[in-house]
Amino acid sequence: MPLMRRYLIPALLALLLFILQAQLWFGRGSLPDVWSLQRTQSSLNQSNESAAQRNAQIANEIRDLQTGLEVVEAQARRELGMVKPNEVFIQYADTPNAPQARTNAP
Repeated sequence: MPLMRRYLIPALLALLLFILQAQLWFGRGSLPDVWSLQRTQSSLNQSNESAAQRNAQIANEIRDLQTGLEVVEAQARRELGMVKPNEVFIQYADTPNAPQARTNAP
């Protein structure tokens, strides 16, 4: 009996160490799990940063549209083809080059 007691405590400690190591490598909150979450967090941070830049750009456009008529006028000219009174609208159209005449040389 004393021999069994002599190996019982180290065996229990080794089993506890094995369980802790298994939790560290394979369980919830394990190192691979943390690494995966860090990669996900970095990609989400990048998308949040790009969304914040886009939101700032839209906020600037809204502020410009609310304060200045020049921006509204420029956008109406560009998108809707607005023409002021007493202005003449001229549109250029590129014509394709005429086909080259073939010459049949003897």
